[in-house]
Amino acid sequence: MTESGGPANNIVRGAAWMVGGAIFFAGMIGVIRHVSESLHPFEIVFFRNLFGLAFMAPWLIGTRLQGLRTTRLPLFALRAVISMSAMLCWFWSISHMPVTEAVALNFTSPLFTTILAVIFLGEVVRLRRWSATIIGFLGVLVILRPGLEVIHPAAITVLMAAVFMGGAKVCVKKLSATESNNAIVAYLGLMVTPMSLIPALFVWKWPDGEIWLWLILLGGLATGAQQCMVRGFRAAEASAVIPFDYARLPFTALVGWLAFGQVADIWTWVGAGIIAAAGIYIARREAKIAGATTPRDVHS
Repeated sequence: MTESGGPANNIVRGAAWMVGGAIFFAGMIGVIRHVSESLHPFEIVFFRNLFGLAFMAPWLIGTRLQGLRTTRLPLFALRAVISMSAMLCWFWSISHMPVTEAVALNFTSPLFTTILAVIFLGEVVRLRRWSATIIGFLGVLVILRPGLEVIHPAAITVLMAAVFMGGAKVCVKKLSATESNNAIVAYLGLMVTPMSLIPALFVWKWPDGEIWLWLILLGGLATGAQQCMVRGFRAAEASAVIPFDYARLPFTALVGWLAFGQVADIWTWVGAGIIAAAGIYIARREAKIAGATTPRDVHS
């Protein structure tokens, strides 16, 4: 029998946080899709960051900004630019394609992280992880079925978002060697909010009264998803809780069906299963080789 607070209880706690984060994430996807009927996705990105930062304000005030001291501002800025690019692609895709398919394709982010870590961090990836990465991309082919189906531009944009997310995770790996998790999260909000205002101004339209409430909810859901997942990775090893992160797909599918009448086809589920299995295997191999893993960066 495991004592309270032992490994088994930690994994259960971590799994609960990850599932909670998945629920927040699915709600966020639903809000983005709904609000995109009234506002351009680029403007939604700005308000997501603005209200997300507002929800973080109590922590920033409570620490009196002391936790933001750093000598690595250029890397923080690079991560912010990459993250903003990811959000612009991601939000645009959600507004133009079935949400379940978008989430399934977005599962490729860990696969791109593996490739980018080799290129920019010099990490050694051996046959097993390369094989898992290749298998994961076969899952993309199952979902898109090139040659049998016309590939929607939004599907390509989702994959672009996944590449950018992979790049942001590489930046986080480098930053986590010297910076705290709170500083990494806080700098993202502080930098991305003014950055995302620039593309938003080109498509600006003042939200109607009801839309403001949805935008505030979006900021809260995004912050909630991020906080849940950070706590999930702190509670137990990443390799143990990552499988529960993929609960995003069934929750998003439920939102897509209830709110928008979208029903994912069988190939989306099969392809997503292949991609998720590859991602889980890569995470377990990284944990086994490194002995520890870095908390994942979450882009909501």
